[in-house]
Amino acid sequence: MVSVNGYSQSLDQYLEEAAENNPALQASFKGYQASLEKTNQVTLENPQLNIGVFTRPMELLMGNQRAEASVMQMFPWFGMLKTQKDEATLMAEAKYEEFRQQRNVLLYQVKETYFQLQQLQNSIEITESNLDILKSLEELAIIRYQGGNTSDAVSSVSAAVRRPSQGSQQGNDDGMGMGGGSSSSSSGASSSGGSAMSSMGAGSGSGKLTDVLRLQVQIKAMESDLQQFEIDKRPLFARFNQLLGRDKSESVLFDSEISTQKDMGWEITMLEQILETNPMLLMLEKEGLVYQKQGEMAKLEGKPMFGLGLNYMVFSPRPEMGVPGGMNGMDYMPAGMGNNMVMPMATVSLPIYRKKYKAMESESKLYWEANEKQKEDLQRTLETEFESILVSIKDATRKVTLLEEQIELTEQTMELSVTSYANEGSSFEEILNIQRELLDFRLNLLNTKIEREIQFARVETLVGI
Repeated sequence: MVSVNGYSQSLDQYLEEAAENNPALQASFKGYQASLEKTNQVTLENPQLNIGVFTRPMELLMGNQRAEASVMQMFPWFGMLKTQKDEATLMAEAKYEEFRQQRNVLLYQVKETYFQLQQLQNSIEITESNLDILKSLEELAIIRYQGGNTSDAVSSVSAAVRRPSQGSQQGNDDGMGMGGGSSSSSSGASSSGGSAMSSMGAGSGSGKLTDVLRLQVQIKAMESDLQQFEIDKRPLFARFNQLLGRDKSESVLFDSEISTQKDMGWEITMLEQILETNPMLLMLEKEGLVYQKQGEMAKLEGKPMFGLGLNYMVFSPRPEMGVPGGMNGMDYMPAGMGNNMVMPMATVSLPIYRKKYKAMESESKLYWEANEKQKEDLQRTLETEFESILVSIKDATRKVTLLEEQIELTEQTMELSVTSYANEGSSFEEILNIQRELLDFRLNLLNTKIEREIQFARVETLVGI
């Protein structure tokens, strides 16, 4: 299979764990295994054994018949058993494709939840980075209000602007599988803001106290956002662990770095591969073959069935009865030999009522025609869905390039505006607007990358594994 995405080692392990441990997927696989047993149920009909014992011996010329036993084995028309076994095998293969589809859906859900966790962790890091910018701006506003030297504060703001995420590339484990750095950032920001306000005193510089207060309002709001992110972790972790078939409180480790690795020109051969390996398409194909086999079986059922058997009769010697010559020999019966007898038997069914078999053939043909239409509709649906996903991926790639350029230009603008503000050349309102734009651009870049990864996962779901 062509790989359109190179995932981290941790995600590969989680996908394998989900495929092995998810209860719903295990139930589906058990259903497939049960369908395989149908092939072992295709055999000849059980032979019939009949045994009869006379309460009074039947007096016959060859002796007194005491009992008889017969056994009969019926045989279907030539090729019936093979056709039945082929039908059962195809039905099991269709069941397996249904299992593959459920597995693909499960793996997509695991990937989607994993990417959402990445999105949440990176949102935390971007927000913490923005909080650093606000705290550096607060320090600059305080120094400017007090009339001090702003060069160091300007350098601090520039460093914070150029540091897009303060978190590490690997998610730390805090019992839920992710770092809990937001609480320390919040407490640090609160303490720094409080100490700054208590030590400012009366300002003698060119800055405004309102600038400081407005920054502290935004810092408080951003601290609240970080706390909300911590709350948002729990349902995602619970869902992720549920998909993996394990306890909801188990930790999850993952890469916070979002990177896409794909082969050049992957989209050229991908549609062809989807039409060849999509589980639902293969399931419909197997079902179509099942209907064809059912039509063959209907024809074969309209043929005669044959039966072969044996009849075994038990005799005992019969004593001589009557007097020879008496009543002109009418009352005389000689002694019988009493030899047991074996009689071969054969039987054949006569399927003369043809309406039933013609209806069965017509039924299977109509089901096959309906199956062909379903398959044709699904092929077109897959083509349309793939084109839609491809447009989304290309649009996301374009947006990623655009947002990266916008972030670079906004960072430069932010640095220039901060320098100008320190030298009394730009308004504080302009800096806040630029800071909000920078935050929006970074979050949009993150969301676009995550959406692109989810679209890649959708493509792999269409292909099937």
